[in-house]
Amino acid sequence: MFRSPLHRRRAGRGFTLIEVMIATFILVVAVSAMAALAAVMLTRGRQSRYINIAEALASEKLEDLNRWNMNAQPICVPSGNTSEGSLTTPITASLSCTGEAPGSINYFDDVSIDFTNSSGGCANANNGCFAETVSSVSEGVATYYTTYHSPAGVIPGNPDGSSNATPSTTAPSNLVFHRSWLIEANTPITGLRRITVLVTLTDKSVQPGVSVQMSLVRQ
Repeated sequence: MFRSPLHRRRAGRGFTLIEVMIATFILVVAVSAMAALAAVMLTRGRQSRYINIAEALASEKLEDLNRWNMNAQPICVPSGNTSEGSLTTPITASLSCTGEAPGSINYFDDVSIDFTNSSGGCANANNGCFAETVSSVSEGVATYYTTYHSPAGVIPGNPDGSSNATPSTTAPSNLVFHRSWLIEANTPITGLRRITVLVTLTDKSVQPGVSVQMSLVRQ
């Protein structure tokens, strides 16, 4: 069938328009996929950073609990009990262990982390310090102790390197991790004790949530 030159030009323009629409659709799909990938990478990067902090806080608490002897209240399990503490519920227990005076022990705390170059607590204001604020609860009243760690790995303020933590009754407003721990007697075998620490990020805007659990076994 004979087609006029005008008809052929119109057909050509219509085919070109379809090509443009297809190309535009492919471009939109590609850009959307790249944007989604970038969002996932940012989310994963943020979550990875918080996981690293949670792992450090769990290791720190395990080291702290590991330094106590077997009858010290922070890790003792009174006769007749199989465990003390909890990984799911904030527990405060009144304990009386061999060779130790009765005392109230918390099996949880909250840790806020920040970076500061304030000369008020940081000895190296030019390079800044890592600020770690740990809560301590006594008779329902929370006290917050902040320790500053310099980039050189030294805790400023004390020549012997001991903690320079200063108390405050004001809760920090920065990022908070909740730590809880459990002491299990005769686990995994008789005569040994398993200490487990669970660290959870309380900021629900970070998804998926961040939670790290570590354990150690000692005599």
